[in-house]
Amino acid sequence: MNIVCLDLEGVLVPEIWIAFSEETGIPALKRTTRDEPDYDKLMRFRIAILKEHGLGLKEIRETIERIDPLPGADAFLKELKELTQVLILSDTFYQFAGPLMKKLDYPTLFCNSLIVADNGEITGYQMRCERSKLTTVKALQSIGFDTIACGDSHNDLAMLQASKAGFLFKSTEQIKKEHPEFRAFEEYGELLDAIKEVLN
Repeated sequence: MNIVCLDLEGVLVPEIWIAFSEETGIPALKRTTRDEPDYDKLMRFRIAILKEHGLGLKEIRETIERIDPLPGADAFLKELKELTQVLILSDTFYQFAGPLMKKLDYPTLFCNSLIVADNGEITGYQMRCERSKLTTVKALQSIGFDTIACGDSHNDLAMLQASKAGFLFKSTEQIKKEHPEFRAFEEYGELLDAIKEVLN
């Protein structure tokens, strides 16, 4: 029995922090898991910048409301769900994801939670579990699923390595160069064909 585990940002929707960086004019917020493998370090860095500029959840959600899925993502996801079960595994936060899930017709999403003060300041975050993508893939395998995984960043590599098949999608040249063991795609049609090969 198969289940496809997809990353969210960079694979189905634009990177939220990059969009917010562009809207606020704060270049430092463009840093993502493509650039920084240490997620805790990255989040502490982001939270410090938000505090410095007096920005909170409200401002980020206003940006997210204006983000649309990547062109073709909704059709890809619809066709994929007709073929097999699909789970979105993301290191984003439930407080961010709502508007994007609506635009993708509410796929199943496992992600993390922000710690937000009464005034809307983001003071911290809580991971759903340690190494959440890899842990989830292993848990799925322990109950009889074969996982097929797709992502674009450093924090996706462990779930790709642990799965029956792992693919990079719209990744960086550096990550593709460092991990030639993963087939890499830029178009949804190519990715869908590769997944179909594994399913058949």
